[in-house]
Amino acid sequence: MFNPHSRIVIVADGNFPVNSIPLSYIRNAKKIICCDGSTETLACSGFIPDAIVGDMDSLPRELETKFADRIYKDSDQETNDLTKAVNWCLAEGFDNLVIVGATGKREDHTIGNISLLAEYMLRTNVIMVTDTGFFIPLKESSVIPSFEGQQVSVFSIDINTEITSVGLKYPLSRTKIHNWWQATLNESLGRSFRLDFNSGRLIVYLKFR
Repeated sequence: MFNPHSRIVIVADGNFPVNSIPLSYIRNAKKIICCDGSTETLACSGFIPDAIVGDMDSLPRELETKFADRIYKDSDQETNDLTKAVNWCLAEGFDNLVIVGATGKREDHTIGNISLLAEYMLRTNVIMVTDTGFFIPLKESSVIPSFEGQQVSVFSIDINTEITSVGLKYPLSRTKIHNWWQATLNESLGRSFRLDFNSGRLIVYLKFR
């Protein structure tokens, strides 16, 4: 699930990664797709985008000229640039998406970007990698690779979802999560844990070592 090689990486316009794990996804990407606002930081960090997607309101003129052959303008004001980039990838037939640089700068953007994973996973395989961990969306019961002591938080998009866990320090037993804090700050007991639920959507956060 977390192999950094040969994935399509979308670089959003939050804080550019500094941790070696999200950076490894960029270095080993099959293709790097940039939201327009992240292009300058990406280029200054030594990476070349394969495509730049967005409304281009944040792209410096010199980079617009330099990368003119890989700009895909989308002026739809009903979606943000991250969703524009995901839509472009799907239209190109790309799957197994990794989103980096989607957190930081503004808390409202961070929350919005994380929540969008619940929408994207209905159309493609996707994870988000930050400077501290992974966000993994789930639409069905799953066994999640882990390690003993890994910090885990579970967020439910649908408040009527009943969640049961196996392999977490603080078990969930047909638990309904009615607020974001309720299933946070848990801990894995081993090399994997299981989350069982019959309906709904979850987003799971896994902290790096």
